[in-house]
Amino acid sequence: MTLSVTVADVHRMTPDVKQFRLVADDHTFEYEPGQHTMVHFESDGEEEARPYTAANLPGTDQLVLAIKRYEDGNGSVFMHERTPGDEIEVEEVDGNLRVRDFDRDAVFCATGTGITPLYPMVKQYAREGSGDAHLLFGERDQEHLIFRESLDQLRAENENLSVDYVLSDAEDDAWNGRTGHVQDHLPDAVGDVEGTDCYVCGVPEMVVETRDVLESAGVDESNVYTEGWESDAAEE
Repeated sequence: MTLSVTVADVHRMTPDVKQFRLVADDHTFEYEPGQHTMVHFESDGEEEARPYTAANLPGTDQLVLAIKRYEDGNGSVFMHERTPGDEIEVEEVDGNLRVRDFDRDAVFCATGTGITPLYPMVKQYAREGSGDAHLLFGERDQEHLIFRESLDQLRAENENLSVDYVLSDAEDDAWNGRTGHVQDHLPDAVGDVEGTDCYVCGVPEMVVETRDVLESAGVDESNVYTEGWESDAAEE
């Protein structure tokens, strides 16, 4: 079953990512931060659907989606062609990613638009969590870091939250932060693994490698949470 929503506004976040605010009439979206909707569209006469995470917190008539355009991605191309006033069909929000325990320390690890489910989860943890949270967010360069201003503000307002950016192509002389691959910095971020939950989202290869790094660091696999489909995708 789908629900019709209207594109209220479109905001370009980076050269290849747009943010879409979708509004539903007489409907309130209830879900766990980190979960995703399915956007339905038609391509070459065929009905298709793609998952996109709600970047906003639940309890309103709106969904905010941050979507990166891929030239060969039917769903992202469709969405990047949308303008305010367009109507699209979406499903209710669901999925595997959500904060499991607000009394345990948490490590969040993301690359690219994999930050979109972790961003609202970090916001929720900062508001409700009793432990410490550490976000590691990897991108190519500073220009492509989405939600950076909001994350910096969230970090400034919450003593239990630390945020580190990791750039894989940091050619800017002004950058003095972490560089390389985000998973290489996880051992420093995790620290004492006992009592720590880890949430990971990004390209499939990164997720699989990150799980291996975490398990090598002593994190039990039952305390590593992903969207659940990455291993199969990485093998394709």
